[in-house]
Amino acid sequence: MIKGANVALSSLSEDAGSVVVSLGWCSTSGDGDADVSVLLLDENGKVGGDQDFFFYNHPAAPDGSVQLLGKTPTGDGSEDRISLDLTAVPERVERVVIAASRYEGARFGDLDDLRLTIADRAGEPLLGFSIPDASVESAFLFGELYRRAGEWKFRAIGQGYETGLGGLATDFGIDIDDSPEDDPEEPEQPSDAPVDVTAAQTVTAAAPEADAAPLPAPRTEEPAAPASAPTTTPAALTTPAAKPAVTRRPRTAKRKVTIPETMRKSLAENENWQQSRLFPASSVKSDREREMRATSVLLSVMAQVPEFGRRLTAAFGAPAGRMETFTEVTLPHGETPKRPDGVIRVERAGRIWTALVETKTNGNPLKPEQVQAYADIAARRGYEAVITLSNDVALDGRPVVEVKIDRRRKNKVALWHLSWTEVAHQAQMLIRHEGVVNAAHAWLLQELLHYLRHENSGCHGFQNMGPAWVPVRKGIDDETLVPGDGRAVAVVESWERLIRQICLRLGGELGQKVLPVQRAKRGVDPDSRRAALADDLCAKGRLHAELRIDGTPGVLTVTADLRTAKLRTSMDLPADEQGYPLSRAKRLVKQLAEAPADLHIETLLDGDTPGPRGTLERLRPEPGDLLPGNGARITGFRLSLLKSMGSGRGSAESGFIRSVDEAVDRFHQHVITHLDPRPAARRRRAPEGAPACFRPPGQTSASD
Repeated sequence: MIKGANVALSSLSEDAGSVVVSLGWCSTSGDGDADVSVLLLDENGKVGGDQDFFFYNHPAAPDGSVQLLGKTPTGDGSEDRISLDLTAVPERVERVVIAASRYEGARFGDLDDLRLTIADRAGEPLLGFSIPDASVESAFLFGELYRRAGEWKFRAIGQGYETGLGGLATDFGIDIDDSPEDDPEEPEQPSDAPVDVTAAQTVTAAAPEADAAPLPAPRTEEPAAPASAPTTTPAALTTPAAKPAVTRRPRTAKRKVTIPETMRKSLAENENWQQSRLFPASSVKSDREREMRATSVLLSVMAQVPEFGRRLTAAFGAPAGRMETFTEVTLPHGETPKRPDGVIRVERAGRIWTALVETKTNGNPLKPEQVQAYADIAARRGYEAVITLSNDVALDGRPVVEVKIDRRRKNKVALWHLSWTEVAHQAQMLIRHEGVVNAAHAWLLQELLHYLRHENSGCHGFQNMGPAWVPVRKGIDDETLVPGDGRAVAVVESWERLIRQICLRLGGELGQKVLPVQRAKRGVDPDSRRAALADDLCAKGRLHAELRIDGTPGVLTVTADLRTAKLRTSMDLPADEQGYPLSRAKRLVKQLAEAPADLHIETLLDGDTPGPRGTLERLRPEPGDLLPGNGARITGFRLSLLKSMGSGRGSAESGFIRSVDEAVDRFHQHVITHLDPRPAARRRRAPEGAPACFRPPGQTSASD
């Protein structure tokens, strides 16, 4: 589509009641990022209240009409996905605006290939819209879905703001005044309360001010594209006299329940007493029993905890509605009936969405012929999806197994994959960071998480580097591995799955976005990219990955050197421009007072000239040893930890996977947590004066 164009969704798909909107971009530097937001507007072009504004601190609507699904790594960048159940959007809403914003002075012109795509519930792309002319804008309206003559249409907008999220929010009637009086204190929790209650959102709709900047006018039937993007700062943000008198406003967002990180002291007489569990796993022995129990446990919790069930199915095009789940269902298939491990059914407005579920645990692979049979059954019976669950991690959004889908059939069947690590990640995000509606739901998710982590459950995620691992490692040792060897490509794919799993696990523990950094140029075929990485592995004997963790001052680098059997975790810190070089060195060493003594610190200089380096143990008494003797300009510091690499292909104590997990955890826990993120050039911050709910937890402004 081109800027200003519009199209009816019904002309693109017979079933466009539920769609997934994706916003994508890439950055060859690896540090480009943006946050998506969704606004529900009435006939006057304004939000009705904080419940109509969705962003990273308010990701989902209770009715399931809007859900931010988070970021997904792609072959050359990342994309944010948004699930929209248009049948659940309230009647008062006339337009659904899709936007994104950057922070800390970053502009959209620094990103490549801004694009929006919309897919139907089966994952089939319906339309695409690219924005090639982004420059100084820090916020963008990508497009909007709007009602017209009883149907939904999409309009490509491509309109930018220099005033960021604050300017965008103000234009649509959101009050961003941030005064302490606006935030009544939360009642204190009793000391013996079993759960924690997170702070509620504080965004509130406000009437337009008389002297504020003009707000977007209501759209007519088919308006022309805007001639130019708004570039002036709204007066409500810049003129103190324009702000209304401070009044105490009631909170409108529901309070959410989370599980405290530190549990109460146990009443057991000794540590040998095992707490009773809703889902016991100690007696599970056979693979068949593991699959049956894991499926039943997961599906039952999905049906009983609406937030969790919706979180897992929204990405698959399921509508928001009443969910029921079933196990061991027998379905006819020729002469031999088939029994999928589970069935998920969601009812909304008299229609039923159905997905067949096939589960594998304990590292067992999915069987293509089995999944193919379920896809054929789903097509004949009018079901919408087949969902596979296993310890494997899908790459590039592709299914783990390939099946043939007859596109000539009127009914489309989508094939989706979930890893057990993704299931655990979503459960942990809800009960530790985002919250659920009541304590019983939080407890159910806690029991599910305990079951998934039990050694007998078989749901431990990716845990095998594959049969190519040992031959490739030996080929590198004896220098017989040559470029073009297909086994090296298989190892690169396993490495990417491992890194993706580490991102999910770490992100769930921290409550932050953790994504692998992809530095390939847009348009590079993923298979070609992996072939190039495999050739590099053959030549250098190293596997390399980068992780971007929200709220940290740099990118975490992980390098596995198969020749030396060493793992290196490192992070480059940009040099603080304030103070003298010696002061910067002393400040860094002081921050790392509790870091391991064997931490390596290297000074980065202009050009390719190597800088001074040493261990933290040696540098503590003499930070000045980090300064170059020739007076060269310091551009930053590189912090590194080395660790022996496991040799086995599995996740056992001596396995490669376990050693990478431990190396990443050690670097994050003992190095990154001691660093001050404030000097980071790309740290997420909201503009001064923005409400506290616009900022990540722990971040304050001068007005706070």
